[in-house]
Amino acid sequence: MLNKNVIENMKNIVDNCMGDSDAACVATCPMHTDVKQYIRLIKEDKGNDAIKVIREKLFIPGTLGRICAHPCEKECKWNENKSPMAIASLKRYAADNFDDEANWDMNIKNENGKKVAVIGAGPSGLQAALDLRKEGCTVTVFEKLPVRGGMMAVGIPEYRLPRNVLEREISYLDKLGVEFKVNCEIGKDISFNELVNEFDSVVVAVGKHQGRVDRSLKNFDAEGIFSAAGYLKEAALTRNVEKAGKKVLVVGGGDVAMDCCRVSRRLNGVEEVYSICLEDSFNTMASSNHEIKGAIAEGIMFNHAKAIKSISVDENGRVSKVELKKCLSMFDSEGRFSPSFDENEVSTLEVDTIVFAIGQGVEGEFAKDILIQRGNSTFECDKLTLQSSSNEKVFIAGDASGESVIVIQAMATGRRAAQSVIRFLNGESLIDGRKLEDTWTYKTKLDVPVDWSDVHTTREDMGETDAKERIKSFDEVALGYTKEEALKEADRCRQCQCKLCMKECIMMKDYTDCPKNLFKQYLEKGYENMDKMIVHSCNDCGQCTIECPKSLDLRSNFMAIKDKYVEENGGLAVVEGLVPFDKSQEMECSEEYSTCVKANEEKKTKYLFVPGCTVPAYNPQLIEKTLQHLKETLDGEVGALLQCCGKVTKLLGEQEKFNERNKMAIEEINASNADVIITICPSCYNVYKDTSDKKVISYWDLMREKIGIPEDQKGIGKDSDVIFNIHDSCVTRNVPSHHESVRWMLSELGYKYEEMNRNRENTRCCGVGGMVCSSNPALYEKVYTRRANDATQKQIISYCGSCRGTMEAAGLDSLHILDLLHGDTYTKAQAAKRGYKNEEEMWSNRLECKNILNKYK
Repeated sequence: MLNKNVIENMKNIVDNCMGDSDAACVATCPMHTDVKQYIRLIKEDKGNDAIKVIREKLFIPGTLGRICAHPCEKECKWNENKSPMAIASLKRYAADNFDDEANWDMNIKNENGKKVAVIGAGPSGLQAALDLRKEGCTVTVFEKLPVRGGMMAVGIPEYRLPRNVLEREISYLDKLGVEFKVNCEIGKDISFNELVNEFDSVVVAVGKHQGRVDRSLKNFDAEGIFSAAGYLKEAALTRNVEKAGKKVLVVGGGDVAMDCCRVSRRLNGVEEVYSICLEDSFNTMASSNHEIKGAIAEGIMFNHAKAIKSISVDENGRVSKVELKKCLSMFDSEGRFSPSFDENEVSTLEVDTIVFAIGQGVEGEFAKDILIQRGNSTFECDKLTLQSSSNEKVFIAGDASGESVIVIQAMATGRRAAQSVIRFLNGESLIDGRKLEDTWTYKTKLDVPVDWSDVHTTREDMGETDAKERIKSFDEVALGYTKEEALKEADRCRQCQCKLCMKECIMMKDYTDCPKNLFKQYLEKGYENMDKMIVHSCNDCGQCTIECPKSLDLRSNFMAIKDKYVEENGGLAVVEGLVPFDKSQEMECSEEYSTCVKANEEKKTKYLFVPGCTVPAYNPQLIEKTLQHLKETLDGEVGALLQCCGKVTKLLGEQEKFNERNKMAIEEINASNADVIITICPSCYNVYKDTSDKKVISYWDLMREKIGIPEDQKGIGKDSDVIFNIHDSCVTRNVPSHHESVRWMLSELGYKYEEMNRNRENTRCCGVGGMVCSSNPALYEKVYTRRANDATQKQIISYCGSCRGTMEAAGLDSLHILDLLHGDTYTKAQAAKRGYKNEEEMWSNRLECKNILNKYK
């Protein structure tokens, strides 16, 4: 079993990783359209592919591209920069230009012998009918109106949604074999009881077509007073409102009110259109900004913070004027809608027509004997399944369910109802494995910071016809995107996702699509059933945690699992490429290759120089020069220990052997009686920080803080033709003093340098970390090649022996900082391979270093 803390950390990653979280646009869309995907395809000028993606979820893309209230845009990351993506407009572009009927998906499952009735041909009813037909049901849609589309056909003005666009897209259901019976009113032409008895299931998807007027006002029923629903319906069916007058007042601040205002401007005989609403400004109105702007452009005269106090009528009983009162506030102290007014601050408007856009209700009289209608006119049903509370065969969708307000929401409830019907017909549980968020808006966990400082592009809005001309007809106002406009707008999409660790970690791309799913597999399958190469391919660099917005710790899990594999393998490495390193670590810790040198007999060994393993094998002479410099500047109170700290053993996962080998080094350190350990190896620095009670300081910090660089080296590089890059070791990325000291040293030496990409605390692993260089050589090459590509210069300085060798393997002219600190002036002409050529030479250098140090005993 893995340690409890490891299991808990895995669970924390599964719970909090945002790698598989949807972008806000996808999560907010109740139908979960893959917005990112189709916008990316539009950006790539792949319109045919884009419309296929849209049609996977939406069968009326051209309609929604024109009239969707696009809640997705309200959650777009671009809102941080006050310029959300024009998602609906891009959908329209794809539909208008690439939606070929020949490509519509005509696949239907085998006929299942089940008959389903759908009442209402609005968006929810149409979606339910489509999904049920696709499942093999025989579907009949009953529609009271002479047209199909519900409120899309008789509530949304034609200048926003041309009827040919809507009808063309609804024809998809005709092609699939859905039967429509229009001009058929349930409760009049056929009883609801009859439908329930005749069909295997019924979906009630009637819309809110019952308009409202303010019945608290005297003369509320005077001639010239309309509900928005009735007014828009008549205008939609006839392009006229027979009893409308010359001066129209629209009451309300939402989109329906704006529709009424703008429709009025297009009616023959209407000369003036006024708007009043309780909201105190355009900014606080419920209506969409683009609708308000359109109304302003078309000459609507707005009156904010106003309500009707009284209605006057003429001798014929027609509205003649209204007295308006000032609205002081819309809500009470607890945030409830409760308008308050100043009855004394009044004004007058002479109008002969009033349209109340103050809400609508469901006409439910047809179902009164079977369904239970709530006080708000919707029908009682279960929120998740939409099954009627009073009849198990009946399911409610759209406005009638109380679960939708806008078209896309209505469609989602239609889909949810259809899913329930299929389960019901199959005798299955209506709730098992279902979540409301499958067909509804939900809050995504995805929250990735964006740097907007260098982003200046703004939203590409569609062009419109001239306001003075367009009010003369019901022709479409919005012109749609040109190709150039669409591609430009699509190019702004941030393609929101997290996976920042995946972008950085080459290894994880080989084994998973995101950490959440990887560690979910570990929890479900058990580490023993997972590919052992996963943990042996981790560079142990921790960059994943740095990139993660939630700082999730992945590497400790990989290291712990590696340890577990080794523990269960008798304490030995389990990957073939790592097996030889146990022997080499044993040798590096052995008496044959180790030595401990104390200060001269007359001096106390106050400082112990520990050069590690890699640099002694690289260049023994540099170790001697470093020791000489330390002795000269620290009053001779310096000894040296050539012995491995055991870090490689730890990376192999051989924890017990690491403890043994590290203990050998610690015992030698303690025997020296030194107070301070001086390191040049970043790994040694960290290991001794963790395992020794002595003060540990790097040679680099010691020089900057106390002893300075060798006097004869100051300014030696001032005439060099080299500009160095500095590669900071990932092992000590969290030790900024090392970063500062190395740069200070170069300045003292007189060499020029510039920062390579991804450095200091954000440095990348060279590739050797975690012993991946041997466990997964192919990955090692990818990692070091990527790191080499971060360089801006051919010459690179490292202060880790392993990093130096890896950067040389990557093709750079790679030096260790000690090469400059104890060498002659370096120029481009001196570029050469410097490391040992084979393993035999490595051990030979190690023995030579031992012999050199022994001279100082």
